[in-house]
Amino acid sequence: MRTAILVDGGFYRRRAQIALGDISAQERAFELANYCKRHLETQIDLSKTDLYIWMNQFLNELKKKRKFALRLGKLAEEQAHYTIRPDIVKKLCNGSLIFSNLCESDFCIEISQKGVNMKIGLDIASLAYKHQVDQIILISGDSDFVSAAKLARREGIDFILDSLGAPIKPDLFEHIDGLRTCDKSYMPTKAAVS
Repeated sequence: MRTAILVDGGFYRRRAQIALGDISAQERAFELANYCKRHLETQIDLSKTDLYIWMNQFLNELKKKRKFALRLGKLAEEQAHYTIRPDIVKKLCNGSLIFSNLCESDFCIEISQKGVNMKIGLDIASLAYKHQVDQIILISGDSDFVSAAKLARREGIDFILDSLGAPIKPDLFEHIDGLRTCDKSYMPTKAAVS
């Protein structure tokens, strides 16, 4: 992969001086060169990850299912970022791990998609306004669907939410006709709740 790294030198000089202190021009240039190299060393081809391969296989299998319609969003690439895994944060907080000992496997990438909820909301509205169904079952736990649920119910549609055992916010619970998870495997165990 061919990569261009563009640096606002003045910005870098100021940020490095604040964060890392004063050093000679030669040392700062060496530091910047090494910093740029880190961008090249940490690039990951996500299309080769197990998750990407699994998700594509999953979506392709769903496309083959009778009467399924997929609503795919777009990746919010500009919001993608790495974050420290929660178990590692606990170790940092309790002092059993220090920042200087972090390694690549202690991080995970956070990528969200946008547009899916809007597409599903439009589907709910269309089904409700056209009275094409008597009942809508939504498998989600997202409070973004409050408005869509309210609309469907105003149109006389029975609106059932399956949050797969996940807790939902009161505002969403208020605007559904029922909460049902079909498989007890998704329900939290008493040990997990406490």
